[in-house]
Amino acid sequence: MASHLDLGKKGELLAQDYLLQQHYHLLDINWRHGRREIDIIASQPGCLVFIEVKTLSNNLYGWPEQKVNAGKRRYLQAAAEAYIERMPQPPPAIRFDVIAITFQPDGTHELLHMEDAF
Repeated sequence: MASHLDLGKKGELLAQDYLLQQHYHLLDINWRHGRREIDIIASQPGCLVFIEVKTLSNNLYGWPEQKVNAGKRRYLQAAAEAYIERMPQPPPAIRFDVIAITFQPDGTHELLHMEDAF
């Protein structure tokens, strides 16, 4: 497995642990519809949350949250529509969050959770 895939998987596991600590209910991990994928689908009371996790090994070329551009947002929104269509009834509210993780040279990491990011 390529190192960037390993880094992404490590970031997703950190994000999952963080969300569980924040009392989110994890519904799906790496949910796929065709070629589209949503990293984490979770819920809080009255809200379905679609979460994109971006992980970088450093911030030399920008911050992870900057990688969620307009094209990525449209991609996630289309995947979320497909997910909602399969539900027995639509959720009362939906939200798109971004969790940005940057690893430091000493092995520690910074995690930024942006609720309602777009």
